Amino acid sequence: MAEHKHGEMNIDVQEKTFDGFIRFTVWGVVVSISILLFMALVNS
Repeated sequence: MAEHKHGEMNIDVQEKTFDGFIRFTVWGVVVSISILLFMALVNS
């Protein structure tokens, strides 16, 4: 069995995926809040 050495794995792909997920989540929250605010203003 290969010996594990901490910190040697290439994680560029995982970091890009995580960054994309965070960006998508932030935009989703912003859009959702914007829609809710627009609905609240229109229905007042």
